[in-house]
Amino acid sequence: MGALAAATVRTVPRITGLSTRLITVPLRRSWGDDAPENHVIATEVSTDDGGTGFGFSWTPTIGPQAVKALLDHDIAPFVTGLPATPEGVWDVLWKRLHEAGGGGLTTIAMAGADLALWDLQARRAQTSVTGLLGQRQDSAEVYGSGVNLHYTLEELVAQAERWVAAGHQAIKIKVGKPDLREDAERVAAVRSVLGPGRRLMIDANQRWDLPTTFRALDVLAEFGLEWLEEPIRADDLWAYRRLRKHSPVPIALGENLHTIYRFRDFIEAEAVDIIQPNIIRVGGITPFRRIVELARTNSIKVMPHLLPELSGQLALTLAEPTMVEDVEEASFEQLGILDGPSPVRFSNSRVAAADQLGLGFRFRDAP
Repeated sequence: MGALAAATVRTVPRITGLSTRLITVPLRRSWGDDAPENHVIATEVSTDDGGTGFGFSWTPTIGPQAVKALLDHDIAPFVTGLPATPEGVWDVLWKRLHEAGGGGLTTIAMAGADLALWDLQARRAQTSVTGLLGQRQDSAEVYGSGVNLHYTLEELVAQAERWVAAGHQAIKIKVGKPDLREDAERVAAVRSVLGPGRRLMIDANQRWDLPTTFRALDVLAEFGLEWLEEPIRADDLWAYRRLRKHSPVPIALGENLHTIYRFRDFIEAEAVDIIQPNIIRVGGITPFRRIVELARTNSIKVMPHLLPELSGQLALTLAEPTMVEDVEEASFEQLGILDGPSPVRFSNSRVAAADQLGLGFRFRDAP
């Protein structure tokens, strides 16, 4: 009887449902005419023992309705009845969905289920997801980041001054103006605000080809850049391999790589110095952890992309210190869509866990 009771205790609950809500929220500081808002697909998973887990998917511009449809019509029916284990569900769900696309909408949608299951598992253990995975860092450095290519020079300088006043030791700005001389003027102005001691990163968001990138580096490398991010189309492995071989500046990319296979390809091709997986775009915490391990075994740095309240929690579980990207006034708390306190605390340009159960994300119906 004792053995039967022990077996009952070890029984994994099964999923009985997965529901979604789409939340669209205007940005406090527009990311440009094509990105004035962000979209969050809040998810809730339930189990046969009365458990509930909360997660989300996210996209700043493209496909929120498509992500919700995948969750509602393809993911929810398939996962219902499965044991509520994040990694087990992720693997069988990937086999089910990947014919609909090797990443992008499929993995973004999968993240909604994966995060909810990790939240559920941590709640069952009466701990945070950070605690469940094993916290290795007390806090992580935060760097100021701006979607600011459309800013005037004066607005860009004012933003850099705000970051310096806030105590940031590293910031990132956008480049990719039609005239390289304007990029040089803007980078020079920001470097002047930062002084020589703070780190400066630039992000071209796939605006250049390989020859343009080399011309830009000839001009911009003199400003002491920490990294150049995604200058070329994200899927152009051949070009990135050539670029990294000759670049005087470390190359960072990854926000538009959606699977561990693509990260493996870029790492094995020696085409990247720093990888930047977006936890939602790769499919959630389960694949993010696998990608981190791949990077660690190849001595590649990991800098999570966006979503500081989620990235901040996972950053605390990494073996090596990293930096968390915080776009000005774009966190979920600042956008007013959290139904409760933030799961992380920002102070002195660092982020720490707020010791909530699970992931700590509960969303309001409207901002």
